Amino acid sequence: MSRIGRMPVNVPAGVEVTVDNGLATVKGPKGELTQAISKDMTVAIDNGVLTVTRPTDSKEHKSLHGLTTKLLSNMVIGVSAGFAKELQVVGVGYRVQKNGKTLVLNVGYSHPVEMDDPEGIETVVEGTNKIIVKGIDKAVVGQYAANIRKVRQPEPYKGKGIRYADEVIKLKEGKSGKK
Repeated sequence: MSRIGRMPVNVPAGVEVTVDNGLATVKGPKGELTQAISKDMTVAIDNGVLTVTRPTDSKEHKSLHGLTTKLLSNMVIGVSAGFAKELQVVGVGYRVQKNGKTLVLNVGYSHPVEMDDPEGIETVVEGTNKIIVKGIDKAVVGQYAANIRKVRQPEPYKGKGIRYADEVIKLKEGKSGKK
């Protein structure tokens, strides 16, 4: 049995989960999320605990079992607590500003790069070199953080660029200059 699939998902108070015709809807204090799930998977909600079961042990059902459980778990966590990704801007003269719902990045180009926050995502700038991306949908938060990082990826010689807060950059040794 799938290790992730057999794990029960605890539904906190104030969060409402409904599954109807392959569409799961989770409502909570931070918002509402919907996700299409396989009609083969059976979702049971009992006393604030959500469990997913599969009909057979076929390869397709085994793979869908863990996926469905994790998707529902991420939705419950998202509407109750939310998700956040933290990025750092490293480099001399590199800085970031928030202008309304627009993120303005000055990262070594001849012009500032402006990025508008997508629907349901909030970016918070702390100081001039720290960005926090917040939202209720884990996939959207991760994708927007990746798009911000892609503007100026960390380079391997000095480590300048935009990186995740927990990312470790292995620095390469530069030219030695001696023959």
